[in-house]
Amino acid sequence: MRILLLGANGQLGKELERQLSSVANVAAVPRESLDITNHNAVRDAVRCVRPNIIVNAAAYTAVDKAETDADFAHAVNADAVADLAQIAREQSLWLFHYSTDYVFDGSKQSPYLETDTPNPINVYGASKLAGETAIAAADCQHLIFRTTWVIGKDGHNFAKTILRLASERDALKVIDDQIGVPTSPSLITRVTIDAIRAIKDHCVWPQGIYHLAPQGKTSWHEIARTLIAYAEQQRIPLRTHVSDIQAITTAEYPTAAKRPLNSQLDTHKLRSQLSFDLPHWKDDFLAVASDIVKELETV
Repeated sequence: MRILLLGANGQLGKELERQLSSVANVAAVPRESLDITNHNAVRDAVRCVRPNIIVNAAAYTAVDKAETDADFAHAVNADAVADLAQIAREQSLWLFHYSTDYVFDGSKQSPYLETDTPNPINVYGASKLAGETAIAAADCQHLIFRTTWVIGKDGHNFAKTILRLASERDALKVIDDQIGVPTSPSLITRVTIDAIRAIKDHCVWPQGIYHLAPQGKTSWHEIARTLIAYAEQQRIPLRTHVSDIQAITTAEYPTAAKRPLNSQLDTHKLRSQLSFDLPHWKDDFLAVASDIVKELETV
């Protein structure tokens, strides 16, 4: 089996590149080598690799910047995805794609189902929803994984920012009224591999959207406290301690793009297909925290 991995230099793409070789021959293409908005270049790459599956980890993820860069966000997250879906349909390939909880407005009081009606409240969410819609319209073989709050050991993310700020400041203020869970690229990759193995074993999952997140629920404030507590256990020198992390509301921390207050995703559909149990968010997150802290210890 051959896989064309797009976006191989991103936070998720790097983890996918590390692990996908366990199930297939992987042609990993970073953004610098292939602009997925270049339709002809993408077709050339598919023609060269001749994949069975296109795994699209390429995305525009600058949520706040997207508010003033809407055209480019849609070009990457919607138009380019529509091209990939068309190619997949024409050549009978599988398309694996990753989306976001930001397709929802966050007003629901319980975890979102795959069948709930999306209603994005920012440009990023709208662009990702347009990508989902384009895949469905193309009617190609596809799996779309909606994830939440992706935090890994690669690239820039919330955990690395919190540790940097905690080394510089005596106190931090972190939002406590947005509810969801952090999701590691490692978990997303493990689910992806499980789905690929199902295809290889002729036990294909029903195509469509799957919500992918660890179990439980938390807030950004609790994630920050969990991270700082772990870093202190590992004797990382910090100026901010757990008791110095103040909870604030979303209204007290205005951003260019609105965020949903409820980012919880119901994962029953995914769990009905998986060959393993989804971990609790804290176990998944602390594995990431361990990797990040180890990097700090070697600096």
